[in-house]
This record gives sequence, structure tokens and C-alpha cells, in this order.
Amino acid sequence: MADAASQVLLGSGLTILSQPLMYVKVLIQVGYEPLPPTIGRNIFGRQVYQLPGLFCYAQHIASIDGKRGLFTGLTPRLCSGVLGTVVHGKVLQHYQECDKPEELVSGNVQKENSSSFDRVIKETTREMIARSAATLITHPFHVITLRSMVQFIGRESKYCGLCDSIMTIYREEGIVGFFAGLIPRLLGDIISLWLCNSLAYLVNTYALDSGVSTMNEMKSYSQAVTGFFASMLTYPFVLVSNLMAVNNCGLAGGLPPYSPIYTSWIDCWCILQKAGNMSRGNSLFFRKVPCGKTYCCDLSMLI
Repeated sequence: MADAASQVLLGSGLTILSQPLMYVKVLIQVGYEPLPPTIGRNIFGRQVYQLPGLFCYAQHIASIDGKRGLFTGLTPRLCSGVLGTVVHGKVLQHYQECDKPEELVSGNVQKENSSSFDRVIKETTREMIARSAATLITHPFHVITLRSMVQFIGRESKYCGLCDSIMTIYREEGIVGFFAGLIPRLLGDIISLWLCNSLAYLVNTYALDSGVSTMNEMKSYSQAVTGFFASMLTYPFVLVSNLMAVNNCGLAGGLPPYSPIYTSWIDCWCILQKAGNMSRGNSLFFRKVPCGKTYCCDLSMLI
């Protein structure tokens, strides 16, 4: 119980600290560029036109809504984080309780006979189910969070309170509206998890020497590196999911010129891929202006 509470508190603290970063990221993902590009230098020292980075973007938001405005959408995001942590923990706890009778009967024989790869498959499958359950239950809060943030573009006040937002979505879109963008989000999470654990297993098994004294430390590093690599590969799923969550919901940020009206998440994927924008919002610091694109301050859609 204490462990679960500490996880909730830690997760809530990280959520609060990262809220301004996510706010800026979401606005960039939907194509909102309120500030003109400036001349800067890339990592090779060459002069290039760059779009405002995280800090300039955050200052722009704070200049309009104040510093408190940087935490728009925090309440539903905290609800999502707390509920997701609880559900995830309960599912894993259920599997652990199911394993106890088997361990008492078979002792250590089963552990010795089962290969390391079999354990990876078993643990990854259980983690996938736990994450998917948490994502499914918390996705309505995720949708409300995104729409609360995107309101900044058109200066709307449609999704202000948590209860009012729930009633608005249910009245205008029904139950389906709470799960806008769910499929690409689930797919991204599942693919990222399997990529991360599979790559970590291969690295730990075939690339690292088991005789090294710092083996456990090296394995933790490899897990972090493969996790980062997997998240980079599956970022397009995150982008598509967020765009579908706000698309055609009655907000300016979900309508042209910021966003076309997509018929499905596959349609959204194809349009972004064709325009070469599958990584939009992935970088918050070195953001160069796309080649061949015209820029109109505040009313542009760089896709």
C-alpha cells in the first residue's frame, strides 16, 4: 500500500513539473506557431531559420495567460496519472497473486527450466495488458487534457472544468468522443513496449559480458537506451493520437487552417506522412522551418 502511494506521489510530482513542457508540445503538434522564425545556428554551426523553442514558446503563453496558464489541463492529467498508476498496479498485483500457488507447488524447478526469453515474453505480455488497461480507463481524461490545452489557440472556454468537459463531450459526441485517438495510442504503447524489452533482452544476452562486475548497472542503462530508441520510433503514433483527440471537436485548433478534418486515424497518418510531418513536435529546441513552406504568423499551419 505504501509503495503504491509513493508511486502516485512521485508520478503526480513529475506530472506537475512536466506540465508546461507537455502544453508547449501539444500546441506545436497541432501546428500552432504564434511566433515568427528567427535566424539561429544548428548543431554544425550553420545559420538556419529556426522556430521558437520551448522557453520562447512558454514565455509567449505566460505573457498572455500568466505563469498559471502554463498549467492548463493539469487537473484531468493528474486524474489520469493517479488512476492509471492504480489500475496498472492492480493488474500486475493480480498476476503476482496468481503466480504464488504455482511457485509453492513447483518450487524453483519452473524457474530453472524456463528460459530467460520465455520470462521476457511472459513479463512483457503482462506489462502490456496492465498498460493497456490503464490507458483504456484513463483515455477520457487524456482527451480532456488535450482539448483544454488546444483551447489556447482560439481563446475558447469550452473545456474548462472537469465535470463541464465531461458533459460537453458526452452531449456533443457521445461515449465515442471520450475515446478519440485511442487506437493509435494503444498501438504505439504496445509496439514501444515490445521493441524496448526485445532490444534490451538481445543487448543484455548477446552484447554484454555476464562476468562484468557492473552487469546489473549496465543492464539498467541498456533498458533506458532501448526505451528511448523505441519511443523515438513510435512517436508518430503519439502525434496521430493527439491530433485525433482534438480533431473536429469544435475548437479552432482542431479545424482548418491548423488541422484538416480527418476521416480516421489512418487518414491522419497518411496526410502527415505525405507532408513529411510525422515528427512534428518531437523536438522542442532545434526547430527549423520546413523547406518550401511559407510562414504566416499565428495563422500558419506548417504541414
